[in-house]
Amino acid sequence: MKCQKCPKAATLHITEVLPEEQFEELHLCEECAHKYLYEPQQKAAPKAAEAPVGEEADEVSSLNQRECPVCGIKFVEFRNSGRLGCPHDYQEFRDELTPLLENIHGETRHCGKTPRRLPQSKQTQSELLQLRKQLHQAVTKEAYEDAARIRDRIRHLEES
Repeated sequence: MKCQKCPKAATLHITEVLPEEQFEELHLCEECAHKYLYEPQQKAAPKAAEAPVGEEADEVSSLNQRECPVCGIKFVEFRNSGRLGCPHDYQEFRDELTPLLENIHGETRHCGKTPRRLPQSKQTQSELLQLRKQLHQAVTKEAYEDAARIRDRIRHLEES
């Protein structure tokens, strides 16, 4: 099969899912597929209601072309693959990743799990540490009622 954009042989076959259960099949060579996937401005223009205009389009384009100085991955490559290139990408693309992580995981901080066999004293120490941080934050925000509840919980855990 021939590439739809140039005379070379098509090696990749892409099915785009469009609104209202419509599909668009593309048959592209490797070069044209790379351009299609990694340079969104080269794709067919979206409907006028969806297309970014003027400054928005420039902003989206510059965001997609921004890259990590360490590994060289571009934001558009992350969007297409779903994988970052190195730990520095989290800092480089922080503004874009924060709402994405909040939407997916509900949090932006990894809490992890504790082992089932963790001794009760370790769990208590861990909880006390978290409560003290929360107490400090509540006092800083001047949320004194919350701070009093947290203080009482800390006292209860320290006594037991």
